[in-house]
This record gives sequence, C-alpha cells and structure tokens, in this order.
Amino acid sequence: MVIVFALLALGVLVTGNWYLWRRLFRDTTRSPGLARRAGAAVVAGGWVLAVGALVAERAGAPFWLQQVLAWPGFLWLALSIYLLLAVVAGEVVRPLLRRLLERRARAAAAVPQAQPEPVPAGSLPPKAPESERESAPAPDPSRRLFVSRVVAGAAAAAAVGTVGYGTYGVLRGPSVKRVTVPLVKLPRAAHGYRIAVVSDIHLGPVLGRGFAQKVVDTVNATQPDIVAVVGDLVDGSVKDLGPAAAPLTQLNAPAYFVTGNHEYFSGAAQWVEEVRRLGLRPLENARTELPWFDLAGVNDIAGESEGQGPDFGKALGDRDTARACVLLAHQPVQIHDAVEHGVDLQLSGHTHGGQLWPGNFVAAAANPTVAGLERYGDTQLYVSRGAGAWGPPTRVGAPSDITVIELASTRA
Repeated sequence: MVIVFALLALGVLVTGNWYLWRRLFRDTTRSPGLARRAGAAVVAGGWVLAVGALVAERAGAPFWLQQVLAWPGFLWLALSIYLLLAVVAGEVVRPLLRRLLERRARAAAAVPQAQPEPVPAGSLPPKAPESERESAPAPDPSRRLFVSRVVAGAAAAAAVGTVGYGTYGVLRGPSVKRVTVPLVKLPRAAHGYRIAVVSDIHLGPVLGRGFAQKVVDTVNATQPDIVAVVGDLVDGSVKDLGPAAAPLTQLNAPAYFVTGNHEYFSGAAQWVEEVRRLGLRPLENARTELPWFDLAGVNDIAGESEGQGPDFGKALGDRDTARACVLLAHQPVQIHDAVEHGVDLQLSGHTHGGQLWPGNFVAAAANPTVAGLERYGDTQLYVSRGAGAWGPPTRVGAPSDITVIELASTRA
C-alpha cells in the first residue's frame, strides 16, 4: 500500500508540473526553443531544491546546507501551489477572453472600409519610401497565443504576489489575539488571569534568532501572568538551534513547555533539557498547582515511538477535581482524553490554521478544531494558529498569532 500511494503521489506531482509547464511556457511560445527549456529547468530545479530542503532537514545535514536549500526550496513549494491554483482558475477566464477578442474582431470587420482612389490605366501606384517599408509593424501574435500569454502572466503575478505577501506576514512576526474563556471552577480572585499561548514557532534554517526575539518581545508586551509554549518550538538539533532559542531567557513571566511532534524529530530529550536551562519549566506528563488552578501538560503523541507518549493518568489522575484545570497538549486530537479526565480548558497548536489556503480543509479533516475556541462537553479547547511556519515561511489565509487567554470566573 505504501508503494502504491507513493507511485500515485508521484504521478499526481509529475502531471501537475507538466500541466504547469505547458500553460506557463509551452502555450506562451511559438515554437520549441530557449524559453521552453528554461521553463522546464525552473520547474524541475525548483522541485530538486524543495525535496533537497526537506531531506536535508530530516536527515540532519550540515546546518549551512540546510540554510542554503531552505529558502529557495521551501518558497518554491508555496509558489508552485499558487501557480497551479492560478493556472487552473485561468481555465475559466481563457474561453471568455477568446470570445471577447473574437467579438471585437467581428465588429472591426463589419466597419465599412474606405474605397481606394482609382489608378489610371498603365500606371503603377507610387512605391512606399524605403524607411516606411522597414518600419511597417510586424504581424500580431495569434489570438490563442495572446490569450495564453495574458492568462499566464496574470497567474504568475497573482502567485508571486500571494506568496510574497504571505511571507512578509510571517517574517513581520505574529500578531496578538485576545480571547476570554470563562471557567466555572475558577475562583473570583483569578478573574482576568492571563495566559500567553505560544505554539509552533518552528525555529530552523529559515526562522532563527531574530524571529525568536520578535516572539519574545511580543509576548512580554502583553504582560501575561504565565506563558504556555505548547510545542513545535524547533526543527533541528540543540547544537544547531540552541543559539536561536536563546532569547527565551528574556521572557518576563513564568513559562511552561510541552513537546510537539517536531521535537521528536529533533531530539526531544535534549530540547527538554535545553528549555529547562533557558528558564522554562517542562511539563512532561506532569502537573503543577498554581494558586487558583492546576496547570498540567502531556507529551505529544509522536513521543509514543520513543516510549515517551502522553500519559493523562500520570498528569491528571490524582488531582483535586474541585479545582479548575488547564491542560497544555500540542495536538487538538488529545481533547478526547482531556474530556475523560475532567479538564476545563485545553490549550493546543499543531494545525497552523492550515497555513496555506486551502490547507485549512486538509487540517479540518485531521483535527477536531483547526483554530479558535470550541467546547467539547464540559471541556473547552483553544487552538492557536501558531507564531511561525513550517516549510515555506509563508501563510495564506491563516495569519500567525500569539494568543492571550484571559480566564474569567463565572463567580465574579
């Protein structure tokens, strides 16, 4: 089944890129030549860089090589998605534009033409000057070629603009989102307690120390009571990314950390120790009793492959159920276990809100909540879209955020 799926995916990828090359390069040129060969090189080369970037990151290649491949490779991933979507949308415009041009051509042909003056017999019309003959305009491209060029140009401009704006949005840093969550068990004294939820920073070969500093500065500006880092902090080893994560020492409020699936691709045990050294408190299937509620955390599901998966019983089994409980769990799918253990509020990330539209539909198929606040029985789930981005440093239709959860007591 794995082989069949891989062959099917490869077939779809090859077909999609052939179609992209055809519409952008073959249909916009008169004959085979340099433009078509250059187009094939751009499409194929982009995918070589993209696959190289993915493999280099997963295989732990030298960090300088990851950085060299990451920018062009990951940006090509995003660009190819929107080029394909734009070209497909162009199929609707193409026949409409052809009909419009045909209508204009028929209208122009219907206009009466001025009759030429008669020429006396035996005489020839005067010859046009040599300069006029040389400057006569060349024939226009065929109507089909013109339409193909217009649609291809518009598709390329739309795709580049979309990816450019989406990349600028990520590099600019996350915005702050504020959400009020009422908790029945929360005492009146804790009304207005603020938790800054930070997820999916994804420090790596693209987003580095400067980006981490923006995240820390944004969090500190919100003046939270505590900070909850709910996984996917990094994409790489402590050796390569330890300096990039160093700004976390500047967080002004007590900070807590749980692992995400990407920590288990990057050496989770080493990163747990590193974040502890940076001043954050890891909650590895553990709980701490804060003055007005319990704060618990469970490992990510990906840790099961290393015998370090989530253990809700260990984190929540012996707690006082009369106290409110807030759970940090990277993936929204962990909500079902949270409901069973009487958690009042689960804070998660993981989905990126889809990151690249229409990825939100894919994320919705795999997660109970893609972004925002929803209720599951007596348990509420809040899912952050995340502060950074994985793969392409680009977001479309899912802007990055740091969420300040303000707890509200129903007794206030």
